[in-house]
Amino acid sequence: MSIRLKLTIWFVVVILLANGLGSLTTILSLETTYLQEVQTRVRLDLASVRTLYDHQASDIASVLRAVAVRRSIATPLTEEVRGELGRVLHTILREGELDILTLVDADGRVVYRAHNPGVAGDLLTSIPILTTAAGKGIPARGTFIVPAEILERDGEALAGRARIAAGEQGPISDGMVVGAAVPFVSLSGAGEILGVLFGAKLLNRHYDFVDTLRAVEYQPRTFAGKDVATATVFQGDMRIATSARGSHGERPVGTRLAESVRDQVLVRGQAWDDRAYVVDDWYFAAYEPIRDPRGKVIGALGVALLEAPFTAPQKGYRTFFLVTTTLTSLASLVLLFLLTRMLLKPIGQVARMCRRVTAGDLSARVGIRPSGEMGILCSTIDHMADAIVAREQKLRQATQRQISRSEKLASIGRLAAGIAHEINNPLTGVLMFAHILQEREGRDEQDRKDLNVIIKETTRVSGIVRSLLDFAHESAPSKSLLNLNDVIREIIQLTHVEVEGHEIVIVEELDDQLSPILGDRDQLKQVFLNLMLNAIEAMPTGGTLAVSSASRNGEVVVQVVDTGCGIPEQHLDRIFDPFFTTKPVGQGTGLGLSVSYGIIQQHGGSLEVKSEETKGTTVQVVLPRDQGDAAADGTGADPA
Repeated sequence: MSIRLKLTIWFVVVILLANGLGSLTTILSLETTYLQEVQTRVRLDLASVRTLYDHQASDIASVLRAVAVRRSIATPLTEEVRGELGRVLHTILREGELDILTLVDADGRVVYRAHNPGVAGDLLTSIPILTTAAGKGIPARGTFIVPAEILERDGEALAGRARIAAGEQGPISDGMVVGAAVPFVSLSGAGEILGVLFGAKLLNRHYDFVDTLRAVEYQPRTFAGKDVATATVFQGDMRIATSARGSHGERPVGTRLAESVRDQVLVRGQAWDDRAYVVDDWYFAAYEPIRDPRGKVIGALGVALLEAPFTAPQKGYRTFFLVTTTLTSLASLVLLFLLTRMLLKPIGQVARMCRRVTAGDLSARVGIRPSGEMGILCSTIDHMADAIVAREQKLRQATQRQISRSEKLASIGRLAAGIAHEINNPLTGVLMFAHILQEREGRDEQDRKDLNVIIKETTRVSGIVRSLLDFAHESAPSKSLLNLNDVIREIIQLTHVEVEGHEIVIVEELDDQLSPILGDRDQLKQVFLNLMLNAIEAMPTGGTLAVSSASRNGEVVVQVVDTGCGIPEQHLDRIFDPFFTTKPVGQGTGLGLSVSYGIIQQHGGSLEVKSEETKGTTVQVVLPRDQGDAAADGTGADPA
């Protein structure tokens, strides 16, 4: 999968997730906030409707108080109602739209019923505001329940309004009224309570009342054929008056409050507001308890706003927002595709250049320099290609030199082997006959001296021949598992004689965890003896000879470092050539490093020399570690 495709996929995922989550969060947040504001409005509307509801009792009390203040009773109540008081009561009954208007004496016995004058004499002591007004001599008002038998005395029409069927829980016949009671005081000045004037409105099926409550707070408005706002009065948990209408225009009186609302409002006596299913649709509703003058919860007052008019626009807003977000996301993805293509174009150029270089075209270059990090990358890739070309040339030159040296060494080795074989037999004969002549009697002193010279020089030539044979690798190595530290320590012991009196300090830095190798002990001793003797001879006035060993990258590395005179730079390329030496004539054959080089190569290793004139020489021998040991530790890696 390409980087462009990966970036595109990730950016698409990020953009879609970010926009999707952002849109969802925003929509939900806005909708929640909006609906909370609507619910808050419903709570405030309920407070306003409650104020209007309470004014009903206050208005009734004001009308009745006006009657009581205008006249004080001087004659018996039965006489008063036949005169001017009776006419006033009928006027109030006609213009005040009261469902109940009754005059009772101080004992609570009915003196006069404006709706049904022919029925009198019964006691109304069960009505709390009457007992309060008669007992304390002060006006009283409130909402309370009036028993069905009292309503029937005011007329069958009134009792019929109060009766409401209630399904499984049975009908109700008592009525809930809002009213007031005002005492009548005698003219004697003693403040005697002669009677009480009682007026009230029956709330059961009082649709004008709830429609007025709704209309005062809300403008009459419908949505899909339904009133947007409703006001409802409950007697207990039953609707007895509501401005809401069903699908056929009927008022759903007799229906009940939901159980959760009933527990909150009627049982706990607390206000409730939330979404509610009213009649046949969802509303934002709020309810609070209605209490009688004694503080008992006898019903509830509620307002509701149809949910549909508020949620319908949200669907349009939601669709608009989602469409806008989708278009924005698509535009972002298009711009992202173009931007990614522009940004990753240099990478494609780099990839094509790398393929050409891999195929062998070392002249290939990126050639472009865009701004920013991409420009740095292209420049770095081109510099790397230049470095590869330079390294390739150096490797080619080094390989050519190595091949030339190997061919030269091979040719010289074959020549040396042939010469050594041809010389070795005559030399053996000369040396043997020289020893025989030396042992014969009758030789004078001069003859013995001459024979000693012959034996000495012949022996020296024989040593040179053996070196030639070693150089030619005529003798096969006898390899075994060994630790180079042991070989090095033996050679250091041998060289102590050479360093005595030369102020040379030998420093050992040998790795105790050195990996074993597979090699010819005698041949490797010859190599390290030769390297250390060369180092000692390079420090005629003293110095430091440091010998170290270490395991590294699957190889064993030994370094011999001296602080001697060093090797001139012009001689470094020739030090492994056979018979090349910088020593005086007669002090070296020039075969030591050549032989050592051949032995190390025969062991699969390498021998490198670094030197700086007047500062010293470093010889590094690298040999492969024993593969059996590498496999034994399970890793093939160096312990060091």
